[in-house]
Amino acid sequence: MIKKILLCTFLINTIYSFSQKTSSSPYSFFGIGDHAKIKSVEEIGMGQIGGALNSEYHLSFTNPASYAGLKWTTYVFSGGSKATTIDDGENKQTSSAASLNYIALGIPIRTNQGLAFGLQLNTAVGYSLLDQRYEDLDGENTLVETTKLSGDGGTNRVFLGYGYHFPFNLNLGVEAAYIFGGIRNDILNRRLGVQLATKSESVSYVKGFSYKLGAQYTHNLKNNLKLKLGVSGTIGNTLKESGDVYLSTVENTEGDGYIVDRDTISDYSARIESPIQSVLSAGIGKDNKWFVGAEYTFRDGIDFKGGIYDEITNYYYDKSNVFAFGGYYIPKFNSIASYWDRITYRAGFNYKNLGLVINETEIDEYGISFGVSLPLGLRLSNANIGFEFGKRGTNKNDLIKENYYNFRLSISLNDKWFKKRKIY
Repeated sequence: MIKKILLCTFLINTIYSFSQKTSSSPYSFFGIGDHAKIKSVEEIGMGQIGGALNSEYHLSFTNPASYAGLKWTTYVFSGGSKATTIDDGENKQTSSAASLNYIALGIPIRTNQGLAFGLQLNTAVGYSLLDQRYEDLDGENTLVETTKLSGDGGTNRVFLGYGYHFPFNLNLGVEAAYIFGGIRNDILNRRLGVQLATKSESVSYVKGFSYKLGAQYTHNLKNNLKLKLGVSGTIGNTLKESGDVYLSTVENTEGDGYIVDRDTISDYSARIESPIQSVLSAGIGKDNKWFVGAEYTFRDGIDFKGGIYDEITNYYYDKSNVFAFGGYYIPKFNSIASYWDRITYRAGFNYKNLGLVINETEIDEYGISFGVSLPLGLRLSNANIGFEFGKRGTNKNDLIKENYYNFRLSISLNDKWFKKRKIY
């Protein structure tokens, strides 16, 4: 009973944590927010590669075929924090955000199948931008107008994946996910000498399904080397967004001010059409010793149709792609004498063309990452730690450049379920 109460309490806290501010980037203003990395901490620590990998006791989210490799029931939850330095070409400022990234459970079925399900962060909105206009009044440079843009919210995904292992070193997998969430965007305008300020607010809700297919193949080479190949694809899908636009008058005071009057200006519905996203992965290594690999992800532009998106002219989404390279090393996986020899060390880097085009300027991002898996006791459970350093954007065409640092932590707990007890 106590375990059930603790589990329920944890799940409630988990759902609440997913609703908190999870982004601090001005680029989360666009579309339905910053797209989260649908990757495990272990994958991100290797530069975000993972499509060719599978493990007996780690979850990999890139390719659902990897679930076929599970031999241990694996429960994992992950959170992290992000610190960002924002540079507009004239001024710099820092911001930060923390989030719970995912919670998942993987279960082996018999000896050749695996099932995984959980809750993941999908997109995140969290920004606050301030535009100020000054005029020369009586010989003094006076602030006469401020416009504050702010937003919060995002979307999450509940997923269910299944993998099957065939005798000839082939894994096939499928995954279904339900995406849901809410987003709020505000524009608050204040003017000097005007008693009331004006606030425009849009509140929307997003929902829809997505589906993913995957395959992995392992070719045995000499000296226990293995060549691993992986391919996965998220099938094209459409999310539905519905919302309302409000216009309010508020007191012209510091902060958000007290709302004096609020009217619903319009309601709208929109569609977010995502084409197929493909991931190609390949690598070579020895199981539980070392691995190096590369991964290429590509997709055509996301299309936003209807509602408020029909009025947007300053940005759109074009083709996107990601190049990633990384790997891991374990000194001695089954060492009894040395704890440090059982630690998994990871590193990698990646380059992204996000597909986001603002003022006819493409937004790129690149980063390097490091990570370790620290064994917990003598079992296969681990504390996985990841560090990521990166840059995004540019100062060209009045845009913003970001330097960011990510810290990620996940706890992976492993056990044997449904194991028959032997009677002697």
